Amino acid sequence: MNARHPATGELEPIETASRDEIAALQLSRLRATLRRAYDKVPHYRKAFDARGVHPDDLKSLADLSKFPFTVKSDLRDNYPFGMFAVPRTQIARIHASSGTTGKPTVVGYTQNDIDTWANLVARSIRAAGGRPGDMVHVSYGYGLFTGGLGAHYGAERAGCTVIPMSGGQTEKQVQLIQDFKPDIIMVTPSYMQVIIEQFERQGLDARDSSLKIGIFGAEPWTEAMRSDIEAKAGIDAVDIYGLSEVMGPGVASECVESKDGPVIWEDHFYPEIIDPDTGEPKAEGEEGELVFTSLSKEAMPMVRYRTRDLTRLLPPTSRSFRRMGKIVGRSDDMLIIRGVNVFPTQVEEIVLAHERLSGLYQVHVRRDGLLDEVEVRCELEHRNAATDEAERKAIAHWVQERVKKLVGISTTVRVLDPDSLERTQTGKARRVFDTRPR
Repeated sequence: MNARHPATGELEPIETASRDEIAALQLSRLRATLRRAYDKVPHYRKAFDARGVHPDDLKSLADLSKFPFTVKSDLRDNYPFGMFAVPRTQIARIHASSGTTGKPTVVGYTQNDIDTWANLVARSIRAAGGRPGDMVHVSYGYGLFTGGLGAHYGAERAGCTVIPMSGGQTEKQVQLIQDFKPDIIMVTPSYMQVIIEQFERQGLDARDSSLKIGIFGAEPWTEAMRSDIEAKAGIDAVDIYGLSEVMGPGVASECVESKDGPVIWEDHFYPEIIDPDTGEPKAEGEEGELVFTSLSKEAMPMVRYRTRDLTRLLPPTSRSFRRMGKIVGRSDDMLIIRGVNVFPTQVEEIVLAHERLSGLYQVHVRRDGLLDEVEVRCELEHRNAATDEAERKAIAHWVQERVKKLVGISTTVRVLDPDSLERTQTGKARRVFDTRPR
């Protein structure tokens, strides 16, 4: 294994500050954020007034629960620049979502915002074990998506050498990793699986590459996938979390020495966990929907943004900031199958647990009359391509029984040849195909 566990390195003072010091900084910055949002963004003034709250009502951190949520439709309703708190001429950069359900969500940054973002991604790279002089291969997509440029600027700020590969061209990805010998790769975990497959296709062992650290984000992934990638690539795999509405990658990131959940950079983002159905706050350690309020953004302050990601807040370990548990799913991605709540990550863990399967999978849901029918499609690893039909049926039965026992639903399972399922070439993999009438 190429993995390394370097010394922690020089931390910023805030990373080892007391909880009281962190809370005092958060309260000061939170008051400024609420005032900025109320004074500069008509949407927030209207929303605060409708709720009967004013920035001066924030006397303690707990008072934040009095303020209204921000949701993705608010950004779309104010398309393109209605959520900006500065004149358009002060915007240094604009990013946007893909807009698959209508208008894209637009995010703006001042130059100070760009600097803050770069600093936090650099902090995340250091937490992952990266050091000045390391070479970073960036396979996140560049463009309006925040992943590529966010990772790029952060790696440069960390003093690293950047290979701006972007997504796609998987054969070239492997060639450049072999030729340039990077230390770190930043990419979605599902595309890392594709890159590992390409190594195998070329008769190479990814464990023999120069890579030592993988910084993976932009989609939920499980501990089973972490173990699978680490074993096949011989690296330390750490989780980086972010979303464009709040900043981009680098809102939170794991520390390589503990790998116990992304540390939230609480000096810039205030986290809450709420009940996704009622909106009421939940206690620390309880599972619910993650909500963020930005504490330092100039161009586009974000107040109580509902991420739809389901997780827990956990106490500090490697840093003084709280951590978030692995994302177990999204409140808007949850499938309800015959009354049972199902998350794709539950299926992922089961598929990855079978030694003959590649770990790639799809969940297809359709309605037959009044009943929901679910089909799980998975595929064999290349070295198991010769598996006969009887063995495939046995594997399918094993997956079927595990899904029934652990998830609680009946399924049909198809075990396909290697390379049968669509590969992501740009980043996030599509796992669910739901054709039921809405």
